[in-house]
Amino acid sequence: MSWHWKTIATVWVLAIVGAIVTLLFAPTASEISWIGLTLAVCTLVTLGLQLATGTKEGYVMRVTLSITGTIVILVVATAIVALV
Repeated sequence: MSWHWKTIATVWVLAIVGAIVTLLFAPTASEISWIGLTLAVCTLVTLGLQLATGTKEGYVMRVTLSITGTIVILVVATAIVALV
């Protein structure tokens, strides 16, 4: 079960990278749109990684943890965009 954390952490790292790239390179008026796109990509990657594990037990929990962590990371990024 510990290797499942690697798939969850992979999505969180992807969300952090996506948020940083968005904050650095997105046009000023469209950061929120790019953050939404980052959430969509992270969701698709989450579903793909969790299906690729081939383990039914804990699937919902792993997907929930991945997406919840992604949302928290992107909320922080959105707050930074709002303040800047």
